[in-house]
Amino acid sequence: MARTREFDPDAALQSALELFWRRGYEATSMADLVEHLGIARAGIYGTFGSKHGLYVKALERYGELCDPALMEELSQPGPALPSVRAVVTRFAEESACDDLRRGCFITNTAVELAPHDQVAARRVEASWDWLETALTSALTRARAQGTLPAGRDPRALARLLLVLMQGMRVVGKAGQDPARVRDAAAQALSLLD
Repeated sequence: MARTREFDPDAALQSALELFWRRGYEATSMADLVEHLGIARAGIYGTFGSKHGLYVKALERYGELCDPALMEELSQPGPALPSVRAVVTRFAEESACDDLRRGCFITNTAVELAPHDQVAARRVEASWDWLETALTSALTRARAQGTLPAGRDPRALARLLLVLMQGMRVVGKAGQDPARVRDAAAQALSLLD
């Protein structure tokens, strides 16, 4: 007779996400996960397959939590340019005020794992593609609404903002000067005028 699962996989996944986000993949051992989740190794392996499998699931969860809010903000009816500005400004403020120095889980994965882990790299690229598409769409609407100058390329601007936003996460995580992030965001946003 098979034993019933003695833990909530969804709660365990959320807890693992928080631990990986705070410590990173390499710095989180299986023993750390066992202790933090309160689940035996066999339970983790049986549910998630491996530490890497659990990390990938945590990365997917992060996207599920963050992406819908961004999409809603960038696709709301009405003027599109204020939404783009609000998203970039929010990224800047979150980066400048990140007292826990966690950064963005996607960005952290890009820096730590993507160079040598194809699964992680695909997840990072999918997230970036999604954000670039959402920004491009909003900026295309802004140009059609006449608030973004006609000569501006929405896709190129979206790519600039994507790179800036990911860079702000890195600088915010490592830096001590919040003005550096805020000033960079202000300069990038001036390109939308």
